[in-house]
Amino acid sequence: MKKDIILCGVGGQGILSIATIIGEAATETGINLKQAEVHGMSQRGGDVQSNLRLSTDVIYSDLIQKGGADLIISMEPMEALRYLPYLSKDGVVVTSNKPFVNIPNYPDEEAMFAELSALPHVVQLDIEAVAHEAGSARSANVVLLGMAAKYIEILSADALRSAVAKIFERKGEKVVEANLKAFDMGAEASK
Repeated sequence: MKKDIILCGVGGQGILSIATIIGEAATETGINLKQAEVHGMSQRGGDVQSNLRLSTDVIYSDLIQKGGADLIISMEPMEALRYLPYLSKDGVVVTSNKPFVNIPNYPDEEAMFAELSALPHVVQLDIEAVAHEAGSARSANVVLLGMAAKYIEILSADALRSAVAKIFERKGEKVVEANLKAFDMGAEASK
């Protein structure tokens, strides 16, 4: 079994934290993992992208070829569209539906959402609103991971929850609980 995932968003949104959580879950469950990251101008709100390749077999490359991604997990809808050439024909896009408009020539939102909605397998949610409802506005990325959990398949939701707890444990029990609640609310929203 394998799962090729592209994580994408804008610098500072928590993409690399999602990658760390998935990596921790893979390590703890004995799943092979290769990861490649592109930070771009992440310190200035630029594109951040990570290729995650998970498999029960040996993985020879850390990059996902065009048409090879099973899943795109995106913190930002325009960034999800940027990586569509990498999505397989049966692939799934899980994305925030709240644009992060940080450039003057940001695409027309109506056209952007029409393109996203035309995809055969897309899940969209205002992850920031859900994170706020969960009690931690900074947990939008974990809401997104919760939404994507059922599509990752090679890793169980329990393994991902356990990794969330482990990654955030140094920040204290309150932060762990807020992130677990955010994960659960994201998972519930994608049902």
